[in-house]
Amino acid sequence: MLQGTMKSLAGREVDLSQYQGKVILIVNVASQCGYTPQYKGLQALYQKYGPRGLEVLGFPCNQFGHQEPGTSAQIAQFCQKNYGVTFDMFEKIDVNGKGQCDLYRYLTSPDTDPTHAGPIQWNFEKFLIARDGTVVARFGSSVGPESKALVEAIERELQLSA
Repeated sequence: MLQGTMKSLAGREVDLSQYQGKVILIVNVASQCGYTPQYKGLQALYQKYGPRGLEVLGFPCNQFGHQEPGTSAQIAQFCQKNYGVTFDMFEKIDVNGKGQCDLYRYLTSPDTDPTHAGPIQWNFEKFLIARDGTVVARFGSSVGPESKALVEAIERELQLSA
């Protein structure tokens, strides 16, 4: 289950429990990565499936090739200007290592789900969370938001508990 609070790019505390009952796609993002154009597809997913209960949550991370060096304001401006991002974005976090945030500790823990456990390998890894808060799928960086596997998984979760 998602719990605790995290800061949005705007600096406000966001209670993660507000997403309870939604299908959630959690993505660690970066502005200077070869996968950065995936923002466009993530926004398209959010626009298409948001009305049916999908939330896309972006978590900037600078741990992979230092590809997210910007401040929260710079990240927000970049995402809005280049990709029209309207899904929820959060302050920069660590997804691996000693400073790993609690959310990613939960997502990558074998105790949460051994099938989807393990360290994050690169930017734009995606976790699909069911309405009941369980991790139901994990997709690597190279799996784009428009990929058949990801879209089918989202549609399946939205239909399961609509």
